[in-house]
Amino acid sequence: MSLKVFFLTFIILLVLSGAVNGRRFISDSGGLISDGVHSEIGRDLEILRLDRDFAGGEEESCEQSYGFMPCTKTALGNVFLILVYGYLMFLGATYLSSGSELLLEILGPGIIGGLFLPVLGALPDAMLILVSGISGSTAAAQSQVSVGMGLLAGSTVMLITIIWGTCCIVGKCDIQNSVAVDMKDTRGFSLTGSGVSTDIWTSHAATIMAASVTPFLVVQLPQLLHSTSGRHLSVLIGLIISLSLLVSYCVYQVFQPWIQSRRLAYVKHKHVISGVLKQLRMRALGRLCTDQGAPNIEVLEKLFKAIDENEDGYLSRAELKALVVGIRLEEINLHENDAIEKLMKDFDTSHDHRIEMSEFIAGVTKWLTEARGSEASSPEAGPDTMKYLDDLHEQTRREHHFLGDQSDESVETVENPRSTVIKAVLLLLLGTVIAAVFADPLVDAVNNFSSATSIPSFFISFIALPLATNSSEAVSAIIFASRKKLRSASLTFSELYGAVTMNNLLCLSVFLALVYIRGLTWDFSSEVLVILIVCVVVGVFASVRSTFPLWTSLLAFLLYPFSLVLVYVLDYKFGWS
Repeated sequence: MSLKVFFLTFIILLVLSGAVNGRRFISDSGGLISDGVHSEIGRDLEILRLDRDFAGGEEESCEQSYGFMPCTKTALGNVFLILVYGYLMFLGATYLSSGSELLLEILGPGIIGGLFLPVLGALPDAMLILVSGISGSTAAAQSQVSVGMGLLAGSTVMLITIIWGTCCIVGKCDIQNSVAVDMKDTRGFSLTGSGVSTDIWTSHAATIMAASVTPFLVVQLPQLLHSTSGRHLSVLIGLIISLSLLVSYCVYQVFQPWIQSRRLAYVKHKHVISGVLKQLRMRALGRLCTDQGAPNIEVLEKLFKAIDENEDGYLSRAELKALVVGIRLEEINLHENDAIEKLMKDFDTSHDHRIEMSEFIAGVTKWLTEARGSEASSPEAGPDTMKYLDDLHEQTRREHHFLGDQSDESVETVENPRSTVIKAVLLLLLGTVIAAVFADPLVDAVNNFSSATSIPSFFISFIALPLATNSSEAVSAIIFASRKKLRSASLTFSELYGAVTMNNLLCLSVFLALVYIRGLTWDFSSEVLVILIVCVVVGVFASVRSTFPLWTSLLAFLLYPFSLVLVYVLDYKFGWS
């Protein structure tokens, strides 16, 4: 998307605006005094105008946004305006996304990745929700606010149904041992043998997404209890809870890189423990422990003397290297010097940069106790078989895989940071301006189209508006998923869950603030039910598993038409609205 495209579209809108005003001036000139020559023509024009008014009110006046934006009351004209304004909103969302990514390259995660990026991603939706109820009378706002609710529900449902299922299909790989193998796609469209896998952080994001529907439940409580009192108070409580969860989520996003690095370091440490103990077990012929399960002190003393090549009574870093050579540290992206450092840190309690025999025995005893108490220990693992060491080693390898370690990825340096920051800020400002300016005309076009076709504005906004505000996120997610790797799949689904979470918190906060401040009526039971069903089903399902066979995408696709049908049945058959 280039700036030329935006300015070209803007010029077209100005031309259309002039055309609309000019057409109105000509059509309204029928009241002028006739010169007697053109009376027949005047009568014909008047008849035609009356015919048009009777047929559908094409010349019925409409309110222009900002006093110059084009508007119309016809169905076809509003379809055109929805497409144009929707495209401009998509353009604004794209600029916001591009600017955020450039800023992330310069400043990295943390505050930028955890706070600004999620907020900016939800900004177009928030703008549309805000303008849907901020202007006009209370009655008009009550009518138009259904556009905001349609956008809120439509964005949520589209992201974790259609886009979620599409990402499963384009990112599918062969599933072996319940894990999708990176870059291996030989089983075609096997519903059970092909799919995607994600890391543990993606499962956490799905859990957070499911929990983010809590404010909806709070606001809906009076309706569930069939109570007419306390509805305004429930909106205020829901707003406070929504804002609190929003702040908590942003704080979590800011500190998530630090949490992830600490978790990875712990897993790598356990891998070193299991690897070193396996090496010691092979040298001791499996007799590290006695029959009672206690450490075999005599064997450990012999091992210490065997490792102490210069027989000075201490183990140096060079002598410890023999213990970490065969651990296969490449599986967890760990250098052998780092492994030696971890070993030295746990064993060298005197901090003299060497390990005495007593420290060696105490350290091995401590590690054996940790390994035996590991959750990975199988029922048959005992002091005789020492199988729990193999269990722990395999567990740490799998944990590292699902934690999505990116330490082996090369980090590209930005050549000109200053110009990149300026470009990012300009893109963010331009995207924000576009979203702010064209949100109101788009909402008006949706309402006018609804009036012209008698189609409820909720369904129009549910289907059409998310295509404008979430297209950039959808395209980005599909592109990342097509790389067919666990890391790319994890990033894809994490972005989808994060976008839905921001919809449920930031966009809902804007919506609840409108309802509370303007004194509107909360009457969206069917819409809330749809959001709850989709978020809880997908969120719980994705939080308890990390591999998704291809058949799960079919279930995701079915949730979209199910949502539309459910709202229609509840509102127009059972009278919920």
